[in-house]
Amino acid sequence: MSEEMPGSLGRRGFCLGITGLTLLVTPFARAANAIGNHNFIAVRVWPAEVYTRVTLETDAAVRFTYFTLDNPDRLVVDIEGVEFGKALETISDKVSATDPYIKLLRAGRFKPGVVRLVMELKTSVVPQVFTLDPVGEYGHRLVLDVYPEKPVDPLMALLGERENVAAASPSGANASKAAEENRPAQGSERQNKPGVNRLVTIVLDPGHGGEDPGAIGRMGTREKNVTLAIARRLKTRLEKEKNTRVVLTRDGDYFVSLNNRVQKARRARADLFVSIHADAWTHTSVRGSSVFVLSEKGASSTAARLLAQKENNADLIGGVNLKNVQDPFLARTLLDLSQTATKTDSIQLAKAMLGELGSVNSLHKKGVEQAGFAVLRAPDIPSVLVETAFISNLEEERKLANATYQIKFADAMARGILRYLEQNPPLSRSTQT
Repeated sequence: MSEEMPGSLGRRGFCLGITGLTLLVTPFARAANAIGNHNFIAVRVWPAEVYTRVTLETDAAVRFTYFTLDNPDRLVVDIEGVEFGKALETISDKVSATDPYIKLLRAGRFKPGVVRLVMELKTSVVPQVFTLDPVGEYGHRLVLDVYPEKPVDPLMALLGERENVAAASPSGANASKAAEENRPAQGSERQNKPGVNRLVTIVLDPGHGGEDPGAIGRMGTREKNVTLAIARRLKTRLEKEKNTRVVLTRDGDYFVSLNNRVQKARRARADLFVSIHADAWTHTSVRGSSVFVLSEKGASSTAARLLAQKENNADLIGGVNLKNVQDPFLARTLLDLSQTATKTDSIQLAKAMLGELGSVNSLHKKGVEQAGFAVLRAPDIPSVLVETAFISNLEEERKLANATYQIKFADAMARGILRYLEQNPPLSRSTQT
């Protein structure tokens, strides 16, 4: 099939329209809508090992069709009712030579009122193309996500490694079975059980990423960069300990939905989940570190409630394809955590970390705070959210951007985690996944 054939979608064609709910419509967008054809505002490309995202921002909602072609592999997107414009003139320069999936992007006028975007690919992909309504500083967005046909997921490599270790052990599967049979019932008193010497898996969750920068300080420091830097330093520190394995929910500048962050922790069978953020507030004098756990009934303060609302909006800003959200834990009312040890363990972990963070930074609140953070809703994993500091405070922003301070903060977090594990050794369980 030729790319230039007008009106043809091919044997793998799809057609999607504009989304329904509008969060924000500017006067400029309304004016453009009245004129007829609309304009491209910006093109952004977010390459990652897991997937690459291309975002085309427009001043009004658009209609589109797309299809894929073989030999060579290409994704073709026809965008209706738009002008070619300056934003597309340099689109080919947006793609890095190291992008794992995209070889080249090119665009041109296909026919009156239609711009055709052609994505030349390095391999066969599974595309997702969808629109996002305006939110925050973003206008309408058309999103092109390209995933490999065989998913590249470091987490799966980790799980495979675990299976190989179990199979290679002297006792093999019999030892794993015995460990599972001897596992105490959930909620039993830890102090009556001996410590278990086994591999502990800790999932670190650097907040935000990709289209979602998080909070931005007055010097331009972006929360998404700070959280990733601290998470990497914390991973390096924790993996110096015996029997400690650390997984990052993201290890680059790309967007991960709240749903996928929780699911990654559950798939890794995490013993602990630590989400890392950098707070912001309208009053620039506000400062200090905080540690939060999930609240089932309401936030511990108005500030905590507003913070949770902001963090829970990450999917809107980062850009999640809502048609693919199928998560039983986030799509229903919170499970009754009072029936398990998870909530108690989360509070104990938060207290241990808070005690150590006070040695490197002032504390915003001396006690553990609670709020309805979506990312903490795994029902079976002790989970905390750490607000490292207020990036809106100029002094704390300078600290967060400093490598030496990042190391000190990561070390304090590690001490808190290790102190918790020493006092609350993980229960025995099967190493098989």
